[in-house]
Amino acid sequence: MAVRKLAGLVATLLATSFVIFGASYAAPGDPVTFLAGGKENLTPEYLAAIRAQYHLDDPFLVQYARWLGDAVTGDLGRSMQYNDQVFDLMMARLPSTLGLVAYAAVLFVVFGVALGALAAVRGGRTDSAVVAGTTLATSVPSFVTAAVLISLFGVQLGWFPVMGGGSLWHLTLPAVTLALGALAIISRVTRQAMIEQRELDHVTVARASGLAERLIVTRHVFRGALGPIVTMCGLVTAGMLAGTVVVETAFSLNGIGSLLVKAINTHDFPVTQAVMLFMVVAYIVVTTLVELLQPLIDPRVRRPA
Repeated sequence: MAVRKLAGLVATLLATSFVIFGASYAAPGDPVTFLAGGKENLTPEYLAAIRAQYHLDDPFLVQYARWLGDAVTGDLGRSMQYNDQVFDLMMARLPSTLGLVAYAAVLFVVFGVALGALAAVRGGRTDSAVVAGTTLATSVPSFVTAAVLISLFGVQLGWFPVMGGGSLWHLTLPAVTLALGALAIISRVTRQAMIEQRELDHVTVARASGLAERLIVTRHVFRGALGPIVTMCGLVTAGMLAGTVVVETAFSLNGIGSLLVKAINTHDFPVTQAVMLFMVVAYIVVTTLVELLQPLIDPRVRRPA
């Protein structure tokens, strides 16, 4: 089973890396033009020298194999825009992105689980209000949320800075923007999982035995619902790296997401490929860890050896 799972992960990474590398060939324009800095009246000899320097004359599969081999060893190439190693560019911006994702994850886990549990336990109007609020949060695009938060809390009230910075204070509005949609998902999963647990026989028996409702909720209902809650929290966190693209751009944060946007706009292929590959690898790693941890959280999903 472990060998099959590892083989599946390797196959997924290979397929994804192939698509990412091949996407650069689908981009409009000749890469040589961008490598030459957009200069005009370039001689054929100069263009040929650039192609030879970057191995652009090699067959596609040869170029892909060379790029993948370099990426495995940590050599992600050199940025055309910044004239610096892509690995160094990413490492300089990675702490900002990871801090943003971690901050947003804390927000959506704490408030999402709390709201979902409250809706499941209270029911009635409380349940309806939570469902309506989370539905609204899900339907609003993140760039609209960012604009509203900047206008209200940054410009009008002046409570939070709206651009740049790496402190928790600077990251608050971006983290809230990133967390809102995820909060809605987690609250719904928590609510549904706890409602299902409340209908199980062992919960009915515990209630009939006279156990306090608070203990029933904490020991039986919530604990039994932890499996799907933790799984969804891990999946949402893994997918948040892609969500940082919009948020970092809106708040002018110097992170991985904004680096990807700039690389795409300037046709900086090495940076684009490296950032997209990093996002995919991070997603696969996090989801794999969640899958490995799930049997420890919920013994019911354990498979016989």
